[in-house]
Amino acid sequence: MGRTVTTGKGPRDENFPVASLLLAPERRAAVLAFYGFVREADDIADAPDLSGPDKIARLDALEAALLAGDPAHPGAARLHAAHRRHGAGIDEARTLLDAFRQDAVKRRYADWGELAAYCALSANPVGRFLLRLHGEGDTALAPADALCTALQILNHLQDAPDDRAALDRVYCPVGWMEQAGGEEAFFSPGNAARRRAVLDSVLDRVDALVEAASALPERLRDRRLRAQSLATLALARALSRRLRLHDPVLRRVQVSKADVLRAFGAGLRGLRPVESRDAAITAAAVRRSGSSFRLGMQSLTDERRRAIHAVYAFCRAVDDIADGAAPVAEKLAFLAAWRREVDHLDASQTPVGRELRRAADRFGLPLGECHALLDGMETDSGESVRLADDAALDLYGRRVAGSVGALSIRIFGQPEAHDFALGLGRTLQLVNILRDVDEDAARDRVYVPLERLAQAGLRDAPARALVADPRFARVCRDLAGQARAGFATADAALKAFDRSALKPAILMMESYRRLLDRLEARGWGTRHGKLRLTAGDRLQLLTLAVTFPMRTA
Repeated sequence: MGRTVTTGKGPRDENFPVASLLLAPERRAAVLAFYGFVREADDIADAPDLSGPDKIARLDALEAALLAGDPAHPGAARLHAAHRRHGAGIDEARTLLDAFRQDAVKRRYADWGELAAYCALSANPVGRFLLRLHGEGDTALAPADALCTALQILNHLQDAPDDRAALDRVYCPVGWMEQAGGEEAFFSPGNAARRRAVLDSVLDRVDALVEAASALPERLRDRRLRAQSLATLALARALSRRLRLHDPVLRRVQVSKADVLRAFGAGLRGLRPVESRDAAITAAAVRRSGSSFRLGMQSLTDERRRAIHAVYAFCRAVDDIADGAAPVAEKLAFLAAWRREVDHLDASQTPVGRELRRAADRFGLPLGECHALLDGMETDSGESVRLADDAALDLYGRRVAGSVGALSIRIFGQPEAHDFALGLGRTLQLVNILRDVDEDAARDRVYVPLERLAQAGLRDAPARALVADPRFARVCRDLAGQARAGFATADAALKAFDRSALKPAILMMESYRRLLDRLEARGWGTRHGKLRLTAGDRLQLLTLAVTFPMRTA
């Protein structure tokens, strides 16, 4: 096999637990045998002074030694023996060898699908080996695969500059780097802002995988493996957070000793049976958002609050896709995956999907509204957005806001208020459009209809130029008038309904009414950043929530 190639890297040098003390001693030995063999193969694939054909030849020889249990090759012999003892190791190691052969010849990945397929070879077999070693069932496969893929991509982000410099190997998909100006621009130290947008979009996908993996501990029978899975999940979340805070192109990003200690503590909790974290994950999505809808959600009973959290988490997930820095084709693929999820919630592999199914079962949610929202997100996913006329604006508002209202109103127990919800949704969306003019323009999005702009003497142009024209302000004033009228219509419609049941919708309406007040007071031609409610506004809304009348007079 030629001279030995090694980086000198061992189990303690890895980001995530390899054979931690959380595992049983007899299985820890098998894990170390597996790790030792895979580490040797990885070192061959990463050797900078070996050619591609030479690497593949060495990997082929390594596989032959593994299959034979060749005593002349101690690492292969150890794993062969461990496999005979435990019935796990050889098949998974051979799949990993395929990944290393790919590393020897493939240096770039076109899109997320290619990267995910690579992770299925280079990472997922590790989790599957651990499952087989511990005699776990098939229900753990999907979350284990999600966790392993997430860990692999986190490692790729960490090592991106070194992999490129030493091996001319880049795992961040080519199409994603193009959103930052191409590969050279992506790795340019001075291009931090555009790179940050891409990195955050990659981390959005990673975090979704970690969420899907959160079901793993509850599906594991072996308490020690369950403990290690909890520790690994905690470290994955910690590294993702650090990669959001720090730029891996400018400095190496890694977990801290405190992160490791916290993860070990999380693992110890896994020595006892654990419960599903699905509801906690959707609730966390609401907390992170800082949404003005949170106050209304808190007013609901536990079961209704849990259901509205599921709807909101779904909305947040698809909105993040549409607003992210991924290529358009990738965004549409991710949204299509959510369509399939909505159509097959009974087999959902995500916590949001499982919580959405629970809400749909309890409150009779019309899931076609989820598809309507996805239609709106497809509009937002384009390279630019323009709406031709008021009819297009109404359709867009119906999709992105009316759909949420139609789902929410059933959770509130007031399905007869469907039309009220659609009308209020359109009004709130108009306020959103007026508030986010500059933020949307930065993405070349203009939601004010082109027909209205033409009536003001404006032709289509780059979004930033359009919104900077003084005539654009006049059109905004007209839309603000429509929003004001929409609030008046909602006030009148509320007289026919139980205000106590609609308290969350009313609190949301009052929040947006105050936002419109602030926008009008500021004026439409003097925008300076995104306008937010004042502390006084928030105090008034909190007071309203506490003193809210239980019923109409």
